[in-house]
Amino acid sequence: MTSQFLMALSLPEAAHNILAYTAFTFYIVLIISGGLVAALSRILVRALVGLAVTFLGVAGLYLLLASPFLAFMQLLIYVGAICILIFFAIMLVKNTGSGEEMRLPGLGQITGALIAALTPLALFGPLIVLNTNGTAELPIITPLMEIGSGLLSYYILPFELISIVLLVAMTGSIFLAWDKRFKK
Repeated sequence: MTSQFLMALSLPEAAHNILAYTAFTFYIVLIISGGLVAALSRILVRALVGLAVTFLGVAGLYLLLASPFLAFMQLLIYVGAICILIFFAIMLVKNTGSGEEMRLPGLGQITGALIAALTPLALFGPLIVLNTNGTAELPIITPLMEIGSGLLSYYILPFELISIVLLVAMTGSIFLAWDKRFKK
């Protein structure tokens, strides 16, 4: 949608590229800053807000890739449903403020987080640069019918497994919180 909007403007091609790179940079900064807040915040609700900001940045990237349906699903499912589900799980747990998350991260944790964040860039960055040869093409717009038939035919097993993993994770967290609440 953003790419289609940029193409509809009567600007020279260089201006289109500048606007596209600016939007991309904005979304990447949004993702990185939200991820850092989510990973480094000692207050769980603030970490959840960082996660929601990260999901919003990913939705923006989908818009930049001319995929408004995936952007809407990102907003609806991840920002709307998953973040609210995590918020309910946070509210369910009795937070005393003395848990492990209240400690400041050590140098080893910060170093490990930086290595984990930069590893995909180091692994995939050269591959992307070598395969694009400095050219950028507009993304191919896939009709919703193909996305729906792909999710409900070829990708049905991974699609359902993801929902089962989310269900088990949330059930496990509720069980752990319930168990700790009544043991004291």
